[in-house]
Amino acid sequence: MSNLEPDPDELLASPTSTLSPAPQLLEPRDVPLGGVRAMTVRRTLPQRERSLIGAWCFLDHYGPDDVEATGGMVVPPHPHTGLQTVSWLFEGEIEHHDSTGAHQLVRPGELNLMTAGRGIQHSEVSTPEARRLHGAQLWVALPDGDRGIPPFFEHTEPQPVRVGEATVRVFIGALPGVGEPAPARVFSPLLGAQLDLPAGAAVELAVDPAFEHGLLVDAGHPSLDGTSIPAHRLAYTAPGRASLRIEAGAEPLRALLIGGAPLGESIVMWWNFIGRDHDEIVAARAEWQGEVIDATREAAVFGSVPGWEGRALPAPELPGIRLKPRG
Repeated sequence: MSNLEPDPDELLASPTSTLSPAPQLLEPRDVPLGGVRAMTVRRTLPQRERSLIGAWCFLDHYGPDDVEATGGMVVPPHPHTGLQTVSWLFEGEIEHHDSTGAHQLVRPGELNLMTAGRGIQHSEVSTPEARRLHGAQLWVALPDGDRGIPPFFEHTEPQPVRVGEATVRVFIGALPGVGEPAPARVFSPLLGAQLDLPAGAAVELAVDPAFEHGLLVDAGHPSLDGTSIPAHRLAYTAPGRASLRIEAGAEPLRALLIGGAPLGESIVMWWNFIGRDHDEIVAARAEWQGEVIDATREAAVFGSVPGWEGRALPAPELPGIRLKPRG
């Protein structure tokens, strides 16, 4: 999914994290994507309180949306650099095309993982069969040594695993003691999983103590290590925990658990590009505008999306200041 904000903020991530004794609750902000019938997402990463959880750097949570009312998802070709996109659905169906030639539907319980590397473009459109859309779009920042790799695409269908009364689907990385590691290729130690828990039930999950974690509540009102988490919030825990205790409360719980070893690098994220400094972002924007929007350069970086007949998304104007790390 593209960041469709017409005036995107400069988003910067610090390589450090602060150990806190209790989970930190991160509030979402509503971001409309598109025009009058905009599809609105709840964005919990990045924000001023926290920019990264491991290498996870972006989390949009949306739905359930009535496609007839919103028009569904229609995201024209747009670029990415320096990251991986993770598409995960609870309801609906989305069709993906990208400049590697990949064409893939994604449905609930399936993973679409697109590695942008040095540069890619793709489109995402909900299918006519999708009456409701409900899911999450996440981005993973590629470490500095890997962000120039050629782009590629993967689709997997992770199998559910019972852990006590919980059902866990690990779609990225591994969760200690829960099935085999996910086959999707990532470039830093990571975890991404869906957790379902019946009303009144609890589960204690062993986790890697080197990881920081985030629990995004989709449905229910659970607690994490004794801290109550309202719906649509993201609860953050710093490295140092060897387990996480999650209680569902009075309603069934559905949540996403993400985690990873702290990235240890500062990144600059603007629109759909991730770089390390202002000049890289400027260069990526110029390449996209020149190759695809103005067609004044050879399509050497971003290529083209086969079969798309409309116009690609032009990049917003850069702010009138240099993009640089804070602090």
